[in-house]
Amino acid sequence: MLAEGLIILCLVIGTVFNGLGVLGLLRFPDLYTRMHATTKATTFGSIFTSLAVIIFGIWSFFRTSDLQFTTLAIHAFIATLALALTNAVSSHAIARAAHKMGIKPMPAVCDRLEEVH
Repeated sequence: MLAEGLIILCLVIGTVFNGLGVLGLLRFPDLYTRMHATTKATTFGSIFTSLAVIIFGIWSFFRTSDLQFTTLAIHAFIATLALALTNAVSSHAIARAAHKMGIKPMPAVCDRLEEVH
């Protein structure tokens, strides 16, 4: 009963944050703020969704002793690590490339990279 509640809670949190990432993508004015919203919110949301899969895999293994659920939990854990390590780095690289191409942020956004050059 506790595991089912944790799974549902993690899925709800993950869905809410992924939805907030979509809302930020649709609502924010420029590339930089859109990318910030989608990177932060969807990373957090995807981690919680994967955590629900991990909890389900471990819980199902203890109920059935079937190794396929352990494999599912291990794959979800590896995917979560890959997501957490690569999402921030890739969004930083995209933002840096956009800035070097001359895509400027909206005037309300502080551009401190411009002061360096």
